[in-house]
Order: sequence, then structure tokens, then C-alpha cells
Amino acid sequence: MRKRLGMITPSSNSVLEPVTSAMLHGVADVTAHFSRFRVTEIALDAAALNQFDASVMLPAADLLADAKVDAIAWNGTSASWLGVGRDRSLCEAITVRTSVPATTSTLACIDAARALGANRVGLVSPYTDDVQRRIGDVWAEEGIAPHTERHLGLRDNFSFGEVAPATIADMIRAVAADGADAVVILCTNLDGAALAASLERELNVAVLDSVSVTLWRTLGLAGGDIGALADWGRIFQTSTVIK
Repeated sequence: MRKRLGMITPSSNSVLEPVTSAMLHGVADVTAHFSRFRVTEIALDAAALNQFDASVMLPAADLLADAKVDAIAWNGTSASWLGVGRDRSLCEAITVRTSVPATTSTLACIDAARALGANRVGLVSPYTDDVQRRIGDVWAEEGIAPHTERHLGLRDNFSFGEVAPATIADMIRAVAADGADAVVILCTNLDGAALAASLERELNVAVLDSVSVTLWRTLGLAGGDIGALADWGRIFQTSTVIK
């Protein structure tokens, strides 16, 4: 039975759509559909934070519901610095409006870390110092205090998609060397999905790319076969049923 997955997408993100489509290439009867709203920078000032108001995100969910999608994801990590409660409220609002189950990248990453039993999470991101510190605080409130981290100090969202995969791989290796047992690539505009499986073999740690993990959680929510994506990393060999 065909599964349609709806993805709410930051307007300046150039990574998550082609990566999600590439991951689903050859997977029978699963398609991804995208709806954008404006996001141009990641910072803690009022203008940057207001980009993620539910009033501008919910219309994008409404448009996805027109395509009769089976699940909707906010394919962005903003709750990692705004507070995870924001995403839980957003998911509830999406489902009330559309009758479609919903998730987000932040919720998916937290679920994935828990599903794998990770005890020492390493966070890899493109963000600025203050955003990265806030993320550490928010994740700690969820019981997943980062063990180690690396970040690039970038603010412009488009620039995140220009970061070379080799740079991302070096950051993953660095947090693995610090003792992380799972690495979260926390940004859906970092091109890290294709690195996960090979680095998992090299480093013997789980590598949880935000785009991949959002697809894992959304496909599971829609009742699809996550095992069809097993070549993309350990998480696709792990149940999406979170206790």
C-alpha cells in the first residue's frame, strides 16, 4: 500500500529534499512531498526565533494534507533550542487540523537516541556558540545531556548546506574520539546522511543524521517498512515504537 510522507521544510534548506528523495529511490510505494515556509538564519534573537512560530508553520501542514499524506514531519531542528515542548504542541496542532499523525526532526533524534540506548551522545552541528549551548541545555532537560560536541559557528541557514561532507565526517570522528557512543548530526541542512553507514562501520558508533532519522520516524508513523532503508544506517534496523 502506497505511503505518502509530508515534510515541512525550511525555505533556505537545499539538502533535505534531494537527500530524502535519494534515500527513497528504489523503495517501492513510498513518496515524499514537501511544503516550505521562510527560514533564513539560526540565532537566538527575536527575529530569528519568530521564524518558527506555529502560525507560519501550520499552513504548510495544511497544504501537505491536501496531498492525502499518511504522516507529516516538521523537518527541522528548531525545538532543540526553542524547547522540545514547542514541537510536541506543534504536532498536536497539526493532527487536530489535519487528522494526520505528526513528528519533527528533534523528536525523531531524541527518540532514535533512546531507541538505540545511547548513553554518551555527541552533537555535531553548524550552529553558533550560543545556539549550541542552548541545545545542550534543552537536550539535558530531556535526559540526554550531550557527552561531547562540535559546531561550526555558522548563522546563515543556506551556508549550512554548503558544508563539505568531509568536514562533517571529521566532526563525527572527533566526537567519537571523545567517547561518544552515538553521534547526532543535528541539522537537516547538513549533508551527512550518506556518511552514516560507512562511519558506523569505521568507528563502531551509531551515526544519527537528522534527515535520515526524520525519515525513519515519519515512515514508521505512516506504517511503512523502515527495513527497506537498512543500507542507510543502524537506525533503520531499529523499531520506531518508542516506549
